[in-house]
Amino acid sequence: MNSLALTLHPFAALPDDAAPKRPRGRPRKTEEERDDGNRRAELLAAAARLFRRQGFDATSTRDIAAAVGMHSGSPFYHFKSKDALLYAVMEEGMHTAIARQRTALASDTSPEPDPRVQLRRLIRSHFDTLHGPGNDFIPVMLYEQRSLSSRQRSTIAQLQADYEAPWTPVLEALHASGQLLAPVKLSRLLILGALNWSVQWFDRKKGASLDELTDACLALFLKPC
Repeated sequence: MNSLALTLHPFAALPDDAAPKRPRGRPRKTEEERDDGNRRAELLAAAARLFRRQGFDATSTRDIAAAVGMHSGSPFYHFKSKDALLYAVMEEGMHTAIARQRTALASDTSPEPDPRVQLRRLIRSHFDTLHGPGNDFIPVMLYEQRSLSSRQRSTIAQLQADYEAPWTPVLEALHASGQLLAPVKLSRLLILGALNWSVQWFDRKKGASLDELTDACLALFLKPC
């Protein structure tokens, strides 16, 4: 074989075992795949923010992708559809809220916790969920549940029930002691409704802190000690 042939076909004269070998095993993950967890979290945060500001129907997948610096089709690597992304926003938000509330209650290690102190912890934790980091999911959950499937709504409703369950025994103890005058079930609904409405008006830059807001709630809902 002449030198020209070797130049055009550099591996033609090499033995079989000297030819380049294909890598074995699974192909290497792309950068998108390696950063799967972080990118998913970014998408959830961006989607929640846009769904809250613009509404679910007015927000496109392209909008969400642009908010996190992705190509327009990249979100579909993480979520099958915009509907699936909406559901994931609500589900993730509820799991985070439940974990935060559980931690708040567990911080009281006294043998017989004071129900008034427990209610304060529940209210303060709820305000953290409403006004702290990642708070966009609550308004989305309140106003966009109609866009979920019936099965998805059922799952979110169960998570809401799990979240509200610890409030009932605390309110029952306060009612039994005479500190809470209204019926327990109505009290729970009215208290959570009032707290949730604060997303419409609360602005920490205009004065009150979340602790001050919590104290005001206790003064409003319970009889003085």
